[in-house]
Amino acid sequence: MSQRLLASGNEAIAYAAYDCGVNWGVGYPGTPSSEILDEFSKLGGSAEWAPNEKAALEVAIGCAYANGRSLVTMKHVGLNVAADPLFTIAYSGTPGGLVIVTADDPGMASSQNEQDNRRYATAAAIPMFEPADSQEAYDFLIEAYDVAEKYRCPVLFRMTTRVCHSKCVLERRGNFRKPAEGHFDKDPKSNVMIPAYARIAHRRIRKNLHDLEDWNNQGKFIREIRKSDELGIITSGISYQHVLDAAPEASVLKLGFTYPLPMEAIRKFAASVKRCVVVEEGDPVLADAINAAGIRVEGKAEEFRFGELNVQRVRKLIANDTTPDRVIPAGKPPQLCPGCPHRKTYEVLRDTKCIVSGDIGCYTLGVLPPFEAVDTCVCMGASVTVGLGMRKVLPEAEARRVVSVIGDSTFMHTGINGIVEMVYNRPATGHVVLILDNSITAMTGMQENPSTGRKLDHTPAPQVSIEKVCEGIGVDHVDVIDSTKETERFRELLLNRLASNDLSVIIVRRPCIIALAKMKQSEGK
Repeated sequence: MSQRLLASGNEAIAYAAYDCGVNWGVGYPGTPSSEILDEFSKLGGSAEWAPNEKAALEVAIGCAYANGRSLVTMKHVGLNVAADPLFTIAYSGTPGGLVIVTADDPGMASSQNEQDNRRYATAAAIPMFEPADSQEAYDFLIEAYDVAEKYRCPVLFRMTTRVCHSKCVLERRGNFRKPAEGHFDKDPKSNVMIPAYARIAHRRIRKNLHDLEDWNNQGKFIREIRKSDELGIITSGISYQHVLDAAPEASVLKLGFTYPLPMEAIRKFAASVKRCVVVEEGDPVLADAINAAGIRVEGKAEEFRFGELNVQRVRKLIANDTTPDRVIPAGKPPQLCPGCPHRKTYEVLRDTKCIVSGDIGCYTLGVLPPFEAVDTCVCMGASVTVGLGMRKVLPEAEARRVVSVIGDSTFMHTGINGIVEMVYNRPATGHVVLILDNSITAMTGMQENPSTGRKLDHTPAPQVSIEKVCEGIGVDHVDVIDSTKETERFRELLLNRLASNDLSVIIVRRPCIIALAKMKQSEGK
């Protein structure tokens, strides 16, 4: 029995995963992907938040080795963290379906870069789907599991911010499948990538890609609109929606399975029009690949690589109009909430003129007025290690002002490695790390993490103690304090630790007020 409903792209993925019998969903929250596993769990699917994306992918690989279907979700930069297992599992593959959702963020609505993860499909030789709306997100995900199992390969599933969060009418098709019971088949030649087996696997990958290209050319994931013989547009993903409005007179070749590309279908389409333009958001991935295959198409001017496309920008792209876009007035910048527990911490860091190595999370907003108390921010977990690097080369007076600031979820993500580095290769002046523990993963939508004592669905779970982890690694001093209630004591503690040559972790603990309100509301139901 089919069902029609209004759903976002993220919700559509959750429905598809549930309807096609995914055994396990695992990921790390990151906008624009965060809602997928929450929705999958609400439907009754089994899901969990992992400490980071690498761990998430490895858990999913284990599930797929056991002939289960697994779904991994993360934002685009999360795939950088998971890249190590990604490239190897591309060689070995799994008997169960393994699909990896990578949610790109063109325009950097909530990210530190604009990387285009279609590059990962090419680099790792992994097939990729790219839906343009919620219905395609649903349909393509189900197809992705069939591809993964038929070819014994992981599948990348590229979403973008606009597809993740936009809603359209979705039809759940029926033919629902319950998760299959797992079983393990001993197959070391496929599952253990020693060089002798990996060489065989590499040849299998290349054969798979040739077979998949032939299959793609059959047109199941190609949508062709024949109109003009003068202008043809090749496009994919959300760009397709913009093209329909920007160039209603054009013939369009819309691609849904974007690696490996259906080059014969593209060649035939390009030859059928006098002018063929590629419209794509992000890097010129399609245009470069098509031109490299000897099919002459027009790409886009450099300025269209930046930010999201829209109807107006697509019109300009097609017209080769490189005049500056109309500047949209900036909205109100994000800021720490009025009652945020991080505010007093940043006031103290600012007033004591600390050099602050920052990290990813709500506390990154400490870079903005009125605090202006964050000096660097690279990636998840880098605050500790970047701070250590500064300590090793700065003159002593400056080195003693360096403080690393990280959150509870980010500490569990990759901050622990930095603490190990700090103890193993300690600077002469020691170091001070502040862990701002607001008891939730706040910026991405109030998700749980290993230190909160709650699972993805907010039910109780074993709690990983931040202070015991730091003490166990060998940190000299581990203090817990509430900088909002004990501001002056916190200031004194910070200055004392900065003046010593010891290794210090100060856990600044106070729950996020929004998360606290939601928890109380949930408990009251």
